[in-house]
Parts: sequence; structure tokens; C-alpha cells
Amino acid sequence: MAETKKATVICLGQVVTDHTFRVEEAELPPSKVTARGYHRVVGGMAANAAIAVARLGGRAVFWGRVGADEAGEELRDALTAEGVDAEGLLLAKGARTPLSAVIVDKRGERSIVTYRGEGLPTDPGRLPLELIEEADSLLCDPRWPEGAEAAFRRAQERGVPSAMDAEKSEARILHALVPLTDHAIFAKTGLSIFHSGKPEEGLARALKAGPLKLAAVTLGEHGTLWMTPEMEKPATQPAFPVDATNTTGAGDVFHGAFALAIGEGMETEAALRFASAAGALRARDGETPDRAAVDKLLEGTTDRPRVRHRRKS
Repeated sequence: MAETKKATVICLGQVVTDHTFRVEEAELPPSKVTARGYHRVVGGMAANAAIAVARLGGRAVFWGRVGADEAGEELRDALTAEGVDAEGLLLAKGARTPLSAVIVDKRGERSIVTYRGEGLPTDPGRLPLELIEEADSLLCDPRWPEGAEAAFRRAQERGVPSAMDAEKSEARILHALVPLTDHAIFAKTGLSIFHSGKPEEGLARALKAGPLKLAAVTLGEHGTLWMTPEMEKPATQPAFPVDATNTTGAGDVFHGAFALAIGEGMETEAALRFASAAGALRARDGETPDRAAVDKLLEGTTDRPRVRHRRKS
């Protein structure tokens, strides 16, 4: 029997080295806190999403920027070890690779301080944009806005579904990129920057900004508020109840799972449920789940993922 073709998802944006410290309590300064655990891993929105795509059974391609330094090479090797195609990772001479300090308390909540690097190229001219037409979906975060704009425009031209991780960023970047994607999924802070009013008003504004198919905002344990152009008011995708041990990267995994789901042809509501399950497992275990774990969490429900087949232009 022939093996089913994996959906290819291109993830463009941030990759950093995460230095994670586990503490009992994250105290306000001035303070001195002893960490009870430490580890160093690949981090960053698009990079975590790409790893999620690979672990969930898709073919993940990562495009991003790092310095041509030891840290950048380590990130490239770590992505490759996760099964991610990192050939599109640009190692820039004279640039410094981004990194983050992540503080995780005993409740699994995290605080992050990110250094976005220095000297990273902004010109998207070296991106192999022609490969987008061979992909099944595209996911971009806002950390390389020039690259995201170029990729979103190519995806629009080729009829490839796209999604945006609309995280906390400058308002001008969000207003420029949101109209270019098919599915804008905001973090709570990102939506408040995009629109200062009520969340439902922000989602409606996003839908009017361009030919979007979905505007949504993730609200952690309160689920995901979402809306399509056909809906009069938003609906809520409930969160899967879990005991969180580390919420770091849960939103990134959500976005990666969603991008894979639309690449596989799932309908919007089913894709949101699939993504919610993947994000919940990441928050529970502090590890990105595989497909079997997500399917197990989804078992026994009446709303099973439905598949639609997309036609490429």
C-alpha cells in the first residue's frame, strides 16, 4: 500500500536559543533567585512551530535568520535533528544570533526576556520563494516582516493557504501583515495592539482588513475566540483541560499544528480543535507532542476533524 504523502508546511520567522530556568517563584526586582533546573533548547515562534509540524507527521521547512556564529550553527543542527528542513536558514556574517532567557515558575507560567540579535539581514531576496507553490501551507510570525510580506504575497499568488502567528509586535507590522494572510491567529497582546477595543471588535476589524478566511485570538486556558466572514459573532473553541507544567511554546505549537491541519485539508473548526489539543499537550508536558498523543486526546469526541481537499490555482 502506498504511503500517504506528508503535507509540506513552510514556517518563516524567529529562531532563538532558549536558556530556560525553573524556579519556585519569579520574584520582582531587586531579587536573587536560585534555579532548580536549567536547560538549553531551540526556541522562537516559527522554529517551535516547524518542530511541531515535523513531530505531528508533516514535512517542515524553516526559513529564518541567525548569525554565522557558533550559536547559529547549533540552532541549524538542532532543527535538522528534529527532522526540519533548515536549508533556508540564513547564517549572516557579522550578525549575532538571537537568544532568550525563559523563567518558568512552579505553576508552569513563564516570563521571557528576548534578545533579537544584531545585524540580521532584512532583505528577503535570498529566500527561495518559488518553493512556496510546492508547499501545502505557509506560516509566518512577525519577527522578519520583510520576509513574511514577500512569502505571504507569493502564497496569495499561488493559492497556497497561509496563517500568521500574530504575536506581540509593533502595530505597523501587524497592520501591514494581517491583510496578507488567510488565517490571522493573534495572541491576546497582539490583538490588543492591532485594535484597542473589545476582542470581538478586533477580530471583526481583522476580517475587514483583507480577504481573510479566519481571525482568532488564543486565550490560554479560556480557549480560542474565532470568527469567519460568514459569522455574525465569534465562537469559542474551548481549551482542553490540562495541568500545565510549562506554558513556554504552547502557542507556537498551536500555530504549527493549525498550519499543518489546513495543509492537510481540515476545515477551520476541526483545525482549531487539532491545534488546541497540540498546544494543551505542550503546556502539560513541556514537550511538543507527536501525532499519536494528539489523536489520543481527541478520541471519543463527536466533533472529529473533517477533511476538505484544496485546489491549487
